[in-house]
Amino acid sequence: MLHIALKMLFGDMGKYLGIVVAIALSSIIMIQQPAILVDILSQTYGAISDMDLPDIWVMDPKVQSIEDSKPMQDTQLYRVRGVSGVEWAVPFFKGGQKVRLENGETAQCQMNGLDEATLIGGPAVMLEGNLADLRIPDAVIVDEAGAKGRLAMRTAEGTPIPVKLGDILEINDKRAQVVGIARSTPSFMSQPVIFTTYARAKTFAFSERKLLSFVLAKAKPDERPENVARRITAETGLAAYSAEEFKDKSLNHIIEHTNILVNIGFVVVIGFVVGTAVTGQIFYNFTLDNLRYFGVFKAMGATDSMLTRMILLQAFLVGFVGYGLGAGLSAAFMAASAGGMGPQPKMTWQLLAGSGGAVMLIVALAAMLSARRVLKLESAVVFKA
Repeated sequence: MLHIALKMLFGDMGKYLGIVVAIALSSIIMIQQPAILVDILSQTYGAISDMDLPDIWVMDPKVQSIEDSKPMQDTQLYRVRGVSGVEWAVPFFKGGQKVRLENGETAQCQMNGLDEATLIGGPAVMLEGNLADLRIPDAVIVDEAGAKGRLAMRTAEGTPIPVKLGDILEINDKRAQVVGIARSTPSFMSQPVIFTTYARAKTFAFSERKLLSFVLAKAKPDERPENVARRITAETGLAAYSAEEFKDKSLNHIIEHTNILVNIGFVVVIGFVVGTAVTGQIFYNFTLDNLRYFGVFKAMGATDSMLTRMILLQAFLVGFVGYGLGAGLSAAFMAASAGGMGPQPKMTWQLLAGSGGAVMLIVALAAMLSARRVLKLESAVVFKA
């Protein structure tokens, strides 16, 4: 009987393809939109993830996220170093700066100032140049996305000319020479990221009394970062978090104070609802077209459980095929767009499992609707015609 169910399904190729396409399109929406959301949210703590060495972040108590730095006095660095359990602590500058290109155009950038001695907090991957070149006078390193995007100059035809080693930038009327191109996680605001030393960042920045954005610290091997962070808070009055705690705090701040989760969630819900409606309608019509065959099966002694299994087989088969097609197209699109500007969708196994479960729920609802019609069918009605 199950074999007959498959012959019935493939015998109506038009409706079969219609259901598969509807499920595939619904799958693409439910995969791609959350994948973009995952990438955008990961950017909220990208600067923290890029730094493997520091496991404690110290900041002003009013700071809500990595993008919300509030400067402190440099003397706070020495107070943190004096706390028991701290192996080392270094300064870190993070702030926005306006950069003027050689052709006179300007771009707003994110500047990171690193400790001169250790260069802790530097970019994750160097594509050109060396991190140690930051010790050269006026040296800066530019992230790859910024070098190819907002900091790139344009020809008369509009063709971008990426920033290269040796190019000169102007930051607050001060000369800056590009000595490296790096790859790092984009900031949440998608601004170009410029790396330099802490002392040089202070000269680039506007004249202010407080310029220390964060203190990056490392707990001793026999200490837990969370415990040391609590100790720093108690002894200095500053806010201190482990790296993982600061990631969660930054992520929660963005979720609570923006509507990005609601907007993308709404699109996903629409994809689910439309997929359910279209799939259910086409599959129900397919069942109605084959109602006489189900009536014959009932007259021949087929039980309700057997007929239900036939419908479930048809529904879940088109579900698996449609979901596989949608997931494959989504993966191909993500691979084709990898390395470009803007959000980079990230496909995770949790995302695939969640979207797959949603698709199976869609086909299960469609199957229940169709099975209800078949189980109410009186077999005698078939022979009256």
